[in-house]
Amino acid sequence: MAVTAPTPTRSGLRSVLLAVIAVGLVLLGGGLAVVLGIGRDDAAGPGAVDVGFSRDMARHHLQGVEMANLAQDHSVDPAVRGLAFDIATTQNNQVGRMQGWLALWGYSPTGGDVMGWMGGSAHSGHGSDGGTLMPGMATEEELANLRSLQGTAFDVEFLRLMMRHHQGGLEMAEYAQEHGETDVVRTLARSIAESQKAETRLMSGMLEERGGTPLPAP
Repeated sequence: MAVTAPTPTRSGLRSVLLAVIAVGLVLLGGGLAVVLGIGRDDAAGPGAVDVGFSRDMARHHLQGVEMANLAQDHSVDPAVRGLAFDIATTQNNQVGRMQGWLALWGYSPTGGDVMGWMGGSAHSGHGSDGGTLMPGMATEEELANLRSLQGTAFDVEFLRLMMRHHQGGLEMAEYAQEHGETDVVRTLARSIAESQKAETRLMSGMLEERGGTPLPAP
């Protein structure tokens, strides 16, 4: 006599489905952590510097990407356009990583005191709109002026602003490299510091070749 398997009830099917979804979410979270380079200790214990650096450097990078993207429409210089493309690509990738860490750590991508993780006002300034500017960031007036330029005039001003921007980002990266509590933050901060030093040297030579002079350090 054949034995007929019991038909799962609706509530039983729902429980199985929820269990499958839960496992999938765990695997997805784990996979995302691997992609973002986060280990068990990193995911469990970010400190104030890790969170603050990830938030503020992401915002700092986004302005760099904004300026770099302008080069595709405002510059005809292959060297400037190539440099700008590299900056935009690299910094967009790094923004994604930092915002991914914040999500896995359970923090919003914005919030907190701007530059508070570095001692606050000693490392920031204020734009004409009253908003807090991080080291090296351009004001709205400077960005508007950059958007109005074309050709060599754009190239010179772009290099001036981006050099200062990099110098400010370097200060932030070096602090996070020394004081961050997670390996991912210290590693990224070191990479940012090294690349921005190299790019600043490159831009200094490009600016001189185009008859420009650097802005005052932030």
